[in-house]
Amino acid sequence: MGWITYSLLSAFFAGLVGIFGKVGIRNIDSTVATAVRATIMAGSLIMLILFNGTFSQIRSIDRHSLVFIFLSGLSGAASWLAFFAALKLAPASKVAPLDKLSVVVTLVIAVLFLREKVSTQLLLGSILILIGSIFVVRS
Repeated sequence: MGWITYSLLSAFFAGLVGIFGKVGIRNIDSTVATAVRATIMAGSLIMLILFNGTFSQIRSIDRHSLVFIFLSGLSGAASWLAFFAALKLAPASKVAPLDKLSVVVTLVIAVLFLREKVSTQLLLGSILILIGSIFVVRS
């Protein structure tokens, strides 16, 4: 599969996170729900790397990569905590589109720190996401 297929699958499953999460947190604290979700994810991913034979690669992760994977994990945990807290307070149909402002944040950081080039189409798409988010908040 190519990167577009994986990206679309990511979007589909991320959409399900919002729906399943909204239903799942009705009667519990959003932080507890996030912890349970993270535990299920960790267990599932460990089983996957055991099954596909890549578990041994954990030992070969260099220190530099490990630091950034660690920071990514902390960022992901903070994102999930905020996402589930927002779901507790607002409809999934409003929370999820705002969460997708991460696209704009990623673009800005990629340009500033990774020196990635931005095409006119990518910039325009990001501006449309930003405008769409404003419409979602104001609706």
